[in-house]
Amino acid sequence: MTTRTTTTTTDRSSAGAPPSSPPAGTALPSPSAAVTDDTVTDAATGTGTESPPAAAPAVPDKTEPAETAPAGTDRAGTAPAGTEAAGTGTLEADAVDEATSGGRRFRRAPRARRRGLAPGKRLPASRLIGPALFLALWAVASAAGQLDPGAIPAPWTVLKTTGHLWTDGTLPTDVLTSLERAGYGFAFGLTAGVLLALASGLSRVGEALIDGTVQLNRAIPTLGLIPLFILWLGIGETFKIAIIAIVVYIPIYLNLHSALSGIDHRFVELAEVQGLSRLRFVREIVIPGALPGFFVGLRLGVTGSWLSLVVLEQINATSGLGYMMFQAQNYGRTDIILVGLLIYGIFGLISDSAVRLIERKVLSWRRTLSS
Repeated sequence: MTTRTTTTTTDRSSAGAPPSSPPAGTALPSPSAAVTDDTVTDAATGTGTESPPAAAPAVPDKTEPAETAPAGTDRAGTAPAGTEAAGTGTLEADAVDEATSGGRRFRRAPRARRRGLAPGKRLPASRLIGPALFLALWAVASAAGQLDPGAIPAPWTVLKTTGHLWTDGTLPTDVLTSLERAGYGFAFGLTAGVLLALASGLSRVGEALIDGTVQLNRAIPTLGLIPLFILWLGIGETFKIAIIAIVVYIPIYLNLHSALSGIDHRFVELAEVQGLSRLRFVREIVIPGALPGFFVGLRLGVTGSWLSLVVLEQINATSGLGYMMFQAQNYGRTDIILVGLLIYGIFGLISDSAVRLIERKVLSWRRTLSS
C-alpha cells in the first residue's frame, strides 16, 4: 500500500481564504519532493499542484525614523497659517514658508500685513494745530509783503494793539460785558431748550403743543426779530439777552428731542416690566440715552451765543466787543477789528473745548472712534 504524502496548498481559485493548519497526525512534506517552477509534485502519482509564490523575506527597514514635529507645526517647521509669533501680535511681512516636495523647494508668497481701520491714537493738542498753522501762514505772508497792512495788519501789529487796549482799560471792560451777556443768554436758552425738549419728547400732548411752534420759530430768522423785540423790551440789555436765548435754545431743543425720540422702545418695555416710576424711568433710562444728542445741541448752542452777540453789540450798545469793533469801523482801524474777532474766536474755541471735555467725562462708557 502506497503512502501518499499530502501538502497544504492554496488553490488560486480560493484566493482570499485563510490558510488552515495541517490536521494532527498528517506527515510533513518529504524533502525529496521535486519543486520546479512554483509547483509541488506528489511522490506517488507524479501529479503536481501549483503553489503560491514564496513570500519575500522580511528585510529590516534601514531608513531613519522621521522626526516628530511638535504639535501645531507643519513639516516645514513653521506654525500653521493663521497663527502669530508669540509676543508680537502680527506676522512679519518677510516670513517665507518653505516645504520639500519631490526634492524641490518652493516658496510661499509673503502674507500682507492687515491694516487697522480706526483713526489711530489722538494727537496731543490736535485742535491747536490748525489755528497755529493759520497764524504761521499769516505771519509768513505779512513778512513777505503779500498782504496789505491797511487791510490785513501783521500778527505782531494786532498783538501790539491788544496790549495798548488792555493797558488803557478799554478791553477788559468790553470783554467782561460781552461775557456777561453771553452767559445770561446761554443760561436762559439752555434751560428753555431742555424743558421744552423733555415735555415734547416724553408726552404726545406736549409734542402736539410745542414741536410745531418751535419748528415755526426755527424757520423765522432770529435776527429779523430784533426790531420787534426792541419795541417790546426796549433798547437795553433785556432784548439782547432774549435774542441770544432764542438762538441757543433752538439747536438744544432739536438735538435733545431727536435723541429722546430715538430711544429704543425695548428699554421702555423693560422699565414697565420692572415697575419703574416715571421719575426713575427718566433718571435711569431717558437721560443716559439722550445725553449724546444733548451734547451735540449744547455745542451748537455755545457757538450760536457768540455769533449772535457780535451782531447785538453793534445795535445801540455802549460797551462790549461788538461795540468796540463798530467804533473801529468808523475810524478805519482794522487792527482793532481783528482784535475783537480773535477774542471771539478764542472764546468760542475755549467754550467748545470745555463742552467736549465734559462730554468725554460724562460719556466715558462709550467706545467710539473719537475715544
